[in-house]
Amino acid sequence: MSQTNFLDEIQEINLAYLLLAQRLLDEDREAAMFRLKIDSDVAELIVTLNARQLTKLARTSQLLCRFSQTSAERLRQLTDNPRDQGLAGLHASLLLASDAFEPLPSGDEK
Repeated sequence: MSQTNFLDEIQEINLAYLLLAQRLLDEDREAAMFRLKIDSDVAELIVTLNARQLTKLARTSQLLCRFSQTSAERLRQLTDNPRDQGLAGLHASLLLASDAFEPLPSGDEK
């Protein structure tokens, strides 16, 4: 796959993520902030973006969404769950909800 195809796919994912985030935030702001692991400032900014701004932001070469699970062991717990399907979903939700929100470090910290 060429570099251009990767960039196109990243941009598609970014736009889909931003549109989903806006929909979730419009429907239930608190639940969306929890699911997206974002704070109220980021939530407010996402909600106020117009179509032109969303498209511009989506066209970056970096993914805007990221794994909230940074531990390989935690991901292993989610994927190698021996429970039946009904309990596996509940177990996954509990594991994902148990991690505290940690914002990315800002550029002005020294």
